[in-house]
Amino acid sequence: MSEAHVIRTVGFIGTGIMGAPMARNLARTGFAVTAWNRNPGKAERLAVDGVSIAPTPADAAAGQDAVLVMLSSGPVCDAVLFGPGGAVGAMRSEALLIVMSSIPVETAKAQAELASRSGIAYLDAPVSGGEVGAVGAALSIMVGGSAAHVKAATPIFAAMGRPVHIGPVGTGQLTKLVNQLTVASTIVAVAEALLLARQGGADIARVREALMVGFAGSRILDLHGQRMIEGAFAPGGPAKYQIKDTAAARSTASALGLDLPMLNLAHKLFNDLVDHGGGDLDHSAIILELSRRNGLPPEEYAPLTA
Repeated sequence: MSEAHVIRTVGFIGTGIMGAPMARNLARTGFAVTAWNRNPGKAERLAVDGVSIAPTPADAAAGQDAVLVMLSSGPVCDAVLFGPGGAVGAMRSEALLIVMSSIPVETAKAQAELASRSGIAYLDAPVSGGEVGAVGAALSIMVGGSAAHVKAATPIFAAMGRPVHIGPVGTGQLTKLVNQLTVASTIVAVAEALLLARQGGADIARVREALMVGFAGSRILDLHGQRMIEGAFAPGGPAKYQIKDTAAARSTASALGLDLPMLNLAHKLFNDLVDHGGGDLDHSAIILELSRRNGLPPEEYAPLTA
């Protein structure tokens, strides 16, 4: 694929919480989008937006200029892309495969090598911004791969958010791990701060309001702090996926000989949340695990303003 390659048709694999609005925004921008999802109903909802629905991943990928992937994990991506009846086997040579799932760095590098054997270009382009960013086409897109391939894919990325080319294949995923380390640690800090304020007798809605205009202000305090205050834990980013990312970050840190205590603590806390039944809750529900550890009954923290 050269930088002169024009992408008009897109296969989109994985239309869950994040993938569905991303595919919708591509279609609304003028791309011809064909989507597949393991749960067909989630893909079929996109038909009203002009998205064609494919019965298999291979059907979604066949003949497309580019294929985008937004699946839950590295093993799931490998199976859907390279397993029997997988998408890559149906892709035409010179097409572009863009994996936007959060997967380990080494998995991205291995996928790029396998794709290249079929003449398929590869970018790893994980995203940050959650469901809100996906819906609003305001995702942060961290891209690894060649400059020519990134240039060819820029119109696709622009329909979903703001891309930054980090470096060669794998560096997009490395950046996402850095992002997730920051997010996980900050969510824990916000949860601890609100819990401390609540137990100290403060109105935590006013505490959040005060903090937002100072150095402690952040998107996490803004969005996830509000979720914690309201006890609104319907998943934007499920806690069980946070563990996948913190585990991958720990593995990468270990391979580099780094000891990152904040990462290790956040990983343990999210593991505990999942072990206590919170895996399908939003990762802001870490406030529930902290409350449990402190012996607070449910009515004391969900919602915190009760």
